[in-house]
Amino acid sequence: MAEPVRVVFLGGLGEIGRNCMAIEQGSGDDRAIVLIDCGLMFPDPDMHGIDLVLPDFSYLREHANSIVGLVATHGHEDHVGGIQFLLRDEAGIGGLRDEPLPIYGARLTLGLARNRIEEAGLLGRCDMRSVTDNERIEIGPFGIEFIPVTHSVPHAHAIAVHTDQGVVLHTGDWKLDLTPVDRRRTDLARIGQLTSGRGIRLLMSDSTNAEEAGHAPSETSVGGVLAGLFAEHRDRRIITASFASHLHRIQQIADAAIGAGRKVATLGLSMKKNVRLGIDLGVITIPDSSLIDIEDIDRYEPGEICVISTGSQGEPMSALSLLARGENKFIKLGDLDTVILSSHAIPGNESAVNGVIDGLLKRGAEVIHSGIYDVHATGHAQADEIKTYLSLAKPEWYVPIHGEFRHMMANARLGELMGVPRTNVLMCEDGDVIELSDDGLAHAGRVPAGYVYVDGIIGDVGRGVIRDRRVLGEEGVVVVVVTVDIQTGKVLTGPDIITRGWVYAPEAEDLLDEACDRVAEAVESALEKGERDVEALERDVRRAAGKFVNERTKRRPMIVPVVMET
Repeated sequence: MAEPVRVVFLGGLGEIGRNCMAIEQGSGDDRAIVLIDCGLMFPDPDMHGIDLVLPDFSYLREHANSIVGLVATHGHEDHVGGIQFLLRDEAGIGGLRDEPLPIYGARLTLGLARNRIEEAGLLGRCDMRSVTDNERIEIGPFGIEFIPVTHSVPHAHAIAVHTDQGVVLHTGDWKLDLTPVDRRRTDLARIGQLTSGRGIRLLMSDSTNAEEAGHAPSETSVGGVLAGLFAEHRDRRIITASFASHLHRIQQIADAAIGAGRKVATLGLSMKKNVRLGIDLGVITIPDSSLIDIEDIDRYEPGEICVISTGSQGEPMSALSLLARGENKFIKLGDLDTVILSSHAIPGNESAVNGVIDGLLKRGAEVIHSGIYDVHATGHAQADEIKTYLSLAKPEWYVPIHGEFRHMMANARLGELMGVPRTNVLMCEDGDVIELSDDGLAHAGRVPAGYVYVDGIIGDVGRGVIRDRRVLGEEGVVVVVVTVDIQTGKVLTGPDIITRGWVYAPEAEDLLDEACDRVAEAVESALEKGERDVEALERDVRRAAGKFVNERTKRRPMIVPVVMET
C-alpha cells in the first residue's frame, strides 16, 4: 500500500484571502510538509484597528523542521503577503527552524514577495529559488511541477504535486484568457497530459468567480477601453489606480498614455518598486524617455501626464486615499483631473473604495470606474471556464478552495455537473485535514486555523479584543467609579459616571444622576449584607449599571466598574 497524503487547510476556504495549505506525508521524524502559498487577508470593517489578518501558524510551529519548502503560486498579497510573518519569531516558525526556509516560485513572484521580506529584515531566514514554466523539481518526497496559468499578475502557476498517491493538482488563481497581454496562456495541454495513467486523483480549484456565468473577458479588452478614454480626455491630467502587482494592467495603461503622447509617473512606493522590478525582469516595457519622477509632473501641461497610483482598494494610507483627502504632497486634485480606477473592489472593501471616490469627486476630479466603463477584467475563471478545466482534468476527487462559502458551493455544483460523483466532491473549511489513501479521500481531523490579527505587533490582539472594540465602536463605554470603606461598610464617594459613546454627558445630567442613584442603592445593599470583596462589589456595580442603561436606552455599552477601597 502507498503511504497516505494529507492536505491541511490553514486559510483561504470560506473567505477571500489568507490562502495557505500544507501537503504532507509521513509522521514523526519522517514527516515531510510542503506549503502552498502563505497569504494575508485585509480586515473586515468591523475589525476595528486591525491592519491585516493572517493564518494561524500553530500547526506549522509544531512541525517547523518538517517543512521542506514553500511553493508560491503567484505574487498577490493574499498568496505571498504572509510569508514575512511566517518567518518571524512572534507567531511564525522563524526561530524554530534549523535552516532557512526554501521558497520556490517564478522570478517575478519571488521578487514581489522579497520586497516585504526584505523590509522586515528576514531575508536571512529564507532561501529563494526561482523556477521556470513547466519545470519539475523534487522537494522532499514530492515532485512539484509548475504549470503556467493566466492570471491578473504575470507568471502565475498551477501546482501539480506528484505523490505516492498520484497527482494532487492545485489550480492556483487562473482564467482561460486566449489573448493575454504576454501571450502566456493557461497550459491546458499539460493538464490534459496529467490524466494519463493513474490520472489526477485530487483537484483543488479556485472558486472566486464560480457563480458567474460564461467566460471572463480577456485582459487585452481593457487596453482598447483605456486608449479610448485617453483620447477622450486629451486635455486633462489622467491619474489611474491599480494593484501594484497587476503589471499587465500597468503595461496597458502605459501603452495608452505613451500612445497619446503622455509621460508616465508612478505614485506610491509599492508601485514604484514593482514597476522597476517588472522592467528589470523584462515583464513590462516602458521607455526611459517616457518615465518621469512624480516630483517633476508640474513641469508639464495636464494633458501631457499620466500618473499610475496605488490605492485602488481604498487603503487609508495609500496614495489615492491621500489624494482624496487632499493630503498628497505631490498632487493636488482639481477640475482638470480625471481619475480612472482600473480595478474592482475586493469583497469587504466596497465602503472604503466608495469613500475614496466621494473624496475625489469633492476635490473636483472626474472619476471613472468599472461600474461606468469596462476598465477592469477579472483574473479569475468563471463558470464555463471551470467546466472546461474539469472536462480536461477529469479528477477522481474534487475540493473547491479559494473563495467565500457561496463561491465554493457553486464550484462544487460545477464539479458534479461535469461528472465528478457527488460523493467525491468534498466541501472543506479552514482547519480541516483531509487524507488521500488507496481507499480514497476522507476527512482526517482538524488543526487550529483561526484568525491572527496584526495590529502593531502580531499576536497581541485576540478575538476578545476585537469583540471589545466592536462594542466600544457600536455602543460606547460607561465607567462607574465608587469608593467604599471596607471596614465600616460605607460608601465614601461616588458613584461617579464617565461615559463616551453612550450619551453626551452635558445633555444627559438627569439620566446620569438617576444611574448614579441606582448604582449607589446596589452597592449600599451589598455592603449592608456583609459583602466586603471588591470583585464581588464590582459585579454588583456592573449588573446594576447595565440593567439601568438597558432599561432606559435599550443599548448595551461596555460597563467598566471601578471600586476603590480605603
